[in-house]
Amino acid sequence: MAESKLPRRTVLKGGAAAALTGVTVLRVAGPARAFPAAAGDGGVVVPWLDQPPPPPPELDGILGHPLVWEDIEYLTPNEKFFTVKHYNQPQLSPTGWRLGLTGLVANPLSLSLADLKALPRRSVTFALECSGNTNGAPFAIGLIGNARWGGASLREVLKKARPLDPGIEVVFWGADKGQVTIRDNTGITGAGQTGTVVADGSGGLDLTITEQFARSMSLQDAMSPENLLCYEMNGAPLPADHGAPVRLIAPDWYGVANVKWLTRIEITDSRFQGRFMARDYVSIREEQRAGETVWTFTSVTHERLKSAPAKVIRAGDRYTVLGAAWGAPIAKVEAQVDDGPWRATTLVRNPSPTTNRDESAWRFWTLDWGTPTPGEHAIRSRAYDKDGNLQPTPQDPYLTSRRTFWESNGQITRRVLIP
Repeated sequence: MAESKLPRRTVLKGGAAAALTGVTVLRVAGPARAFPAAAGDGGVVVPWLDQPPPPPPELDGILGHPLVWEDIEYLTPNEKFFTVKHYNQPQLSPTGWRLGLTGLVANPLSLSLADLKALPRRSVTFALECSGNTNGAPFAIGLIGNARWGGASLREVLKKARPLDPGIEVVFWGADKGQVTIRDNTGITGAGQTGTVVADGSGGLDLTITEQFARSMSLQDAMSPENLLCYEMNGAPLPADHGAPVRLIAPDWYGVANVKWLTRIEITDSRFQGRFMARDYVSIREEQRAGETVWTFTSVTHERLKSAPAKVIRAGDRYTVLGAAWGAPIAKVEAQVDDGPWRATTLVRNPSPTTNRDESAWRFWTLDWGTPTPGEHAIRSRAYDKDGNLQPTPQDPYLTSRRTFWESNGQITRRVLIP
């Protein structure tokens, strides 16, 4: 099957836990833990040789809790779920918080947390990944987690606001904000923004503004029945560092689109061009067309088909490779050891609390490795989605043409030492 660049489904800030040493005991218990049917009652985890280094000091306070792959569980505990902060972390009062629905609507709304909780509660299990995950930086390999998100239907709230015909775009505004410098600007600031114009010495002007975090999607995309105004994470109130009291959860969109500390939703008649839509989180690619170099610019949106080996378990003298796949409805996963043939893996039934059809969740897989020869080995995986798309190799032209690090979904290789 040919590799595809089109599987559908936030160097920024990446990181990993300090290197693990030795062998740790695998504990398998409860429906939410990883691989309950595959790992048996116990075994020992053989840690990867290529442990990620800690993130650089300049990312302190920006990146938190990257996934330790050897500790993977079906539902990532809230306190171990990765975080990325673009600006500050707002402290919003659950009782005083309001969500405004404004713009091109017939019925503007101002909703409290109690108002949202009075609406029918919906939930979805969704593997949320930063679009800068596995971008080539050695510390950026754990910016992903899987959680059961609960809240009110965004679609039903938008219907209550009654969007008007000219509206085509829905902008989600977070409470986090920070200073941004924009080059060669006239100095005109937008509503709600403050700015200072400074000559840069080269005939241009720099505009420094305080910009509020915002992302947008089309009205059609916003009306997806799975989108949530989320106030719960894994059955608990949404934690402060994950956007409390309410955040957007848009399954199958990269993390940056899932706006935290949500305060306002605005419907507009034009595409939104804020920092995190048009200037940052933009994938830039170099293409050759008729002998000329052409550059393409696309905003980061939907997650891409992806998989990764998670850990190796030894039980007696036999070894099992365990991994995860996500970014699309998964049809199958294959694994390769060293330069050997690609081998079929076994997909593990998702231990979802309510349904096995959570196709936005990650899907676990296992490979019975048997009794490998002692020494160092390389293990990689590739996923196929239900439309026949294949996770590409890192050498795929669509990936190598990128000049930015976003949306890296190439096959991932990990190294392990068998004693």
